[in-house]
Amino acid sequence: MPKKRNTRRPGAARRRILGVLLLVALVAGGLAWWKARTWMPDRRDYAVQGVWLSDDDGPIDWRLLRAAGADFAYLTASEGTSTRDAAFADGVIAARQRGIQVGAVHVYDLCAPADAQAANFVTIVPREKDLLPPAIRLDIDSRTCPQVPGEAQMQSELTTFLNQVEKHAEKPVILMVSRGLEKEYHLAARIDRNIWVAQNFLAPTYAGRPWVMWTASDRLRLDASTRPVHWVVVQQ
Repeated sequence: MPKKRNTRRPGAARRRILGVLLLVALVAGGLAWWKARTWMPDRRDYAVQGVWLSDDDGPIDWRLLRAAGADFAYLTASEGTSTRDAAFADGVIAARQRGIQVGAVHVYDLCAPADAQAANFVTIVPREKDLLPPAIRLDIDSRTCPQVPGEAQMQSELTTFLNQVEKHAEKPVILMVSRGLEKEYHLAARIDRNIWVAQNFLAPTYAGRPWVMWTASDRLRLDASTRPVHWVVVQQ
C-alpha cells in the first residue's frame, strides 16, 4: 500500500508554538502589571507605612486610605518661592481625623533664593509639635532650573534654607534626595540629616548610607484615590 502523506507543514507548527509563547508572555505581562499596581512592601519588614501626596493626586478618601494601611501622610505644602499646595491645610485636618500622622513637604528649587523658599514654607506650614519632621524634596528639574548651581553655592543656599525651616519646625528635616541629585551633589555624605530615597520595588543604595524613608512605589492603586499614589515605608 502507498504510504500516507504527512500534510502537516512545519511552518504551521512553528506558528502554533509562537502563538503559545506570545500568549504566555501576555499573561505574564498582565500579572506583572497587576502586581505593580497593588504591591506594597511586607509589613514584617517595614511595620510603619504611608503615603506622599499633593493636590495633583486629586481628592483623597481618608477613611479608605487609613483602611489600606497608611500610618502617616506627607503632604506637599510648598514649592520654590511662591507655589503653595491648595489641598495642604484641608489634608492635615482630614488625615488627623482618621488617626493618620501628618508631615509637610517642600519641593526645593535649586535656582531660587533660599530665604524666599523658606518664607514660602513657613507661611503655609504651622509651627505644631505634632507635625512630623519636614521633608525637603531635592531633585534636578530642568524646567525650573535649567542651569544648576555649583556644589559650593548649592550647599550654602540649602544650609541657609535648612536653618530657617528647622528653626520654625523645631526639629531636623528629612532630605528626600533623588538619584540624579545625589549623583550630582553627594548630599548624603555632606549634610548630616536623615535620608529619604526613592526607587520602585527594590530598596536603593544610591545614598551610600542607611536611609530612614523609602518611596517604594509611585504607581500603587488604592480605592482611596483615582490616581496612583506614592507609597512610603520607614526603616526602623
